[in-house]
Amino acid sequence: MSSRLSEQAVQQRLGYQFGDEALLRRALTHGSYGDGRAVADNERLEFLGDRVLGLIVARHLFVEDPKANEGQMARRLNALVRKEACAEAACAADLGEALYLSKAEENNGGRNKQSILGDVCEAVLAALYLDGGMEPAQAFFDAFWIEQRARLSGSNKDPKSALQEWALAHDYGLPKYVELSRTGPDHQPEFHISVAIQDWKCEGRGNSKQNAERAAASKLFEQVVKK
Repeated sequence: MSSRLSEQAVQQRLGYQFGDEALLRRALTHGSYGDGRAVADNERLEFLGDRVLGLIVARHLFVEDPKANEGQMARRLNALVRKEACAEAACAADLGEALYLSKAEENNGGRNKQSILGDVCEAVLAALYLDGGMEPAQAFFDAFWIEQRARLSGSNKDPKSALQEWALAHDYGLPKYVELSRTGPDHQPEFHISVAIQDWKCEGRGNSKQNAERAAASKLFEQVVKK
C-alpha cells in the first residue's frame, strides 16, 4: 500500500484520544516489524485484550438474555471472541491499514490476514483498557461487533426480529413487507411476500403470511450481514 493509516486517523475512527499514544503504536505493531531489530510488538497486549474481550462479552450476554443458561452463554461467548469475529471488528475499524509490518509480511498480504487482524483487534482493545479503563474498551466492542452480534441474534431469534434489530441498528428504518400474491385454495394457500431495506430486497413463500414473511426476512438477513 502507498501509505499507512496514521495513529491519529485510527483514534478518530475509534472515537477515542489516547493519553499515551505509545500504547496505541505498540498495539498496532506486528511481531515481524523491525526486520530483526528489537521493537516492542503487540503480543503481550493481545494476551490482555483476549481476557478483556472475554469479560466484556460475558457481561453483555449475562445482561442481554437473563433466561440463557450457562451452556448457551458459553456457546455465544465463543462465537463472539473467536479470531474470525475479532478480525471482522478490525476490518470494520480499518486497523489493518494502520499496522506496522515488515516489508516481507506487507508483501505477503499481512494487512488482510485473518490471524493478524484478529491479534491487532485484541491488542487495541487492551490498549484502550490500559489507557482509559473499561469504558473505551466497551465502546469499541459496542461499535465494531454489530454484525457479529446480529448474526448471533439471528440464530436465536425470529428472523423478522433479527432483521428489524439489524436495520434499526444501522439507521435504515423498519423493513417493508409487501404481499405479492396469494394462490391456492383456502385450505392450502401459498403466500408470496417481499421484504426490503433500502436497496436490499428478498422474497419468500409460505403457507401463511407470517411464514412467508419469516422466509423472506431470513433470506434478507443472511444477505445483508454478509454484504
